[in-house]
Amino acid sequence: MDGVGVNEVIIETPVHNMPMALMPYKQVETVLLAYLERYNTLKKIRQLKFIAIFKNHGRASGTSLIHPHSQLIATPIAGTYYRRKFDAAVNYYDDIGKCLYCDLIAEELKTGERIVAETKDFIVLHPYASRVPYETWIIPKMHRASFGLFPSTYLTELSVVLKDTLLGLYRELDNPAFNYMFNTSTTEDEEDPYYHWHVRIVPRLTTIAGFEMGSGIYISTAMPEDTAKIMKGVADSIAREHSDLST
Repeated sequence: MDGVGVNEVIIETPVHNMPMALMPYKQVETVLLAYLERYNTLKKIRQLKFIAIFKNHGRASGTSLIHPHSQLIATPIAGTYYRRKFDAAVNYYDDIGKCLYCDLIAEELKTGERIVAETKDFIVLHPYASRVPYETWIIPKMHRASFGLFPSTYLTELSVVLKDTLLGLYRELDNPAFNYMFNTSTTEDEEDPYYHWHVRIVPRLTTIAGFEMGSGIYISTAMPEDTAKIMKGVADSIAREHSDLST
């Protein structure tokens, strides 16, 4: 197949070296709104079936530019990684009759072991069997398969959750390199009930080596229950700072 698609760079701020963790909340909200608007514009192009929104921060993440930016790449196919995720979600829905991620949210909230933070409409957690230490997911409680169908009125809250999550990692891990991705359905399956969009943040603290590449099995040097406990303490500290500023 020829290289067909769209690649857009989203410049997040006019300030040259300000990481998203230190941006004002309104600036982060503006970036999220740009994501949503560009996603919903590009999905109207019939040939584009999958739209990836992602950010690379730090040299170890694969970026070569210091100025804060994100990227959006739209392609006529979804890659193997996402097809496997979609297949697992479809199989679960066919067997159980419910969304895998909605059940995951309920179970994680029940145990609380891997929860970093919870707001009115989002939860932040370190997933079971994380691929890397401090891998973090931000999952909306509202079920939507596609980020494109997520109401823009929720972006204000998401901007606070995303910025505070990145700020926690910035403080605890000394501004680590990371990648984040908006995991969303294909543009054709936006209305399907089986998937649940979410943000996945992957700090680049370790190097993927021969075993991971040769086997597809990832070695993590930390348990998500332990890292979640650490980051919950950091998140609580940030929340107290908000409370102090508002009083």
